[in-house]
Amino acid sequence: MNIYIGNLPYSITEDELREAFAQFGQVDRANIIKDKFSGRSKGFGFVEMPNDGEAQSAIDSGQLLISYQAKIHCPAAWHCSGSHFLTSS
Repeated sequence: MNIYIGNLPYSITEDELREAFAQFGQVDRANIIKDKFSGRSKGFGFVEMPNDGEAQSAIDSGQLLISYQAKIHCPAAWHCSGSHFLTSS
């Protein structure tokens, strides 16, 4: 499942994003979208998890080890429960 994560701080790294989701299962890829000219984060990214159940657990948990508020979204076409805010535990 490919999960959109918005409202990311510009300082977060792909490794930190991967670690936050890895507590729920295997993460194939964590990708922060960057401006092609400046290389600066655009404040959103994607996490790809191969197991839909683990991905849904991450979405449903509402709590990830992130010290900021991030919004994740899984469109209805992806058959998950919608948008959630994830805050530090």
